[in-house]
Amino acid sequence: MNWVMIILVGAQLLFTTSDLLARTYMPKHGFALATFLSAWFFAYFLIRIIAMFGQLYVFTTIELGKTMALFGAVSIILANVLGLLVLKEVLSPWAYVGVSLAVIAFLILALT
Repeated sequence: MNWVMIILVGAQLLFTTSDLLARTYMPKHGFALATFLSAWFFAYFLIRIIAMFGQLYVFTTIELGKTMALFGAVSIILANVLGLLVLKEVLSPWAYVGVSLAVIAFLILALT
């Protein structure tokens, strides 16, 4: 089960990384054909394909409800950590209470 959790977190980390990549480049280049033919978009697409394989592996080993709850909790955690560290986005204290509850939810789901 620990290996599955590592794959789950890794897949979600790849999805979040690709989201950060898109957030960086899409506003600069816009929603145009040239954007989707560029090197950064190829990297974005490749990262998401690899993440999808990880996600599919997790779907085959854990029940669907638990899997989606785990992906959701990990997504919230990673997005907020990377938002704080990479994008320098600071949320309200109440938002961090919510993130803390997501961490608790992840631990409960992962350990049961």
